[in-house]
Amino acid sequence: MGNPFCHIDLSTGDVAAAKKFYKRIFDWKLVDFPEMRWTGIQVGEGVGGGMSGKQSPEVPTSWTPYVQVADVKKTIAKAAKAGATILVPFMPIPGMGALGVFVDPQGATLGVWQSAAKQAPAKTKAPAKKTSPSKRAPAKKAAAKKAPSTRAARKPATKARRR
Repeated sequence: MGNPFCHIDLSTGDVAAAKKFYKRIFDWKLVDFPEMRWTGIQVGEGVGGGMSGKQSPEVPTSWTPYVQVADVKKTIAKAAKAGATILVPFMPIPGMGALGVFVDPQGATLGVWQSAAKQAPAKTKAPAKKTSPSKRAPAKKAAAKKAPSTRAARKPATKARRR
């Protein structure tokens, strides 16, 4: 089964007060990212999240859950087609991934998160097996290179448009 909840963000008018409040209740590690104006919430096991200021004063203070998806743009397009109001169609988060946010037809806000593509670890060559000279395969001749085609060098003829 796919698409687990993967992150939860608090949007508040007073991040400092929220940090003070939640530090008193939970064993969370709060990590500030000033360049993003966001505080990460590290919870150990389970779903972590963050806190940030409201995007605008009329937005209510609330928690927004995020669901892991393979492609934010495709998921947002599906949500729009199904009747959602799109708040954030696509926002890249450098080095981390991308997000989108919508309001479903019943009025609930939900975010979607796409993790940044992870680079595959560099492949290491396995050490070559040593074989005795008598067991080695005969050397193959290199294939002869073909001369470039003269057809590729010619430009296709253009046809005059008839009216």
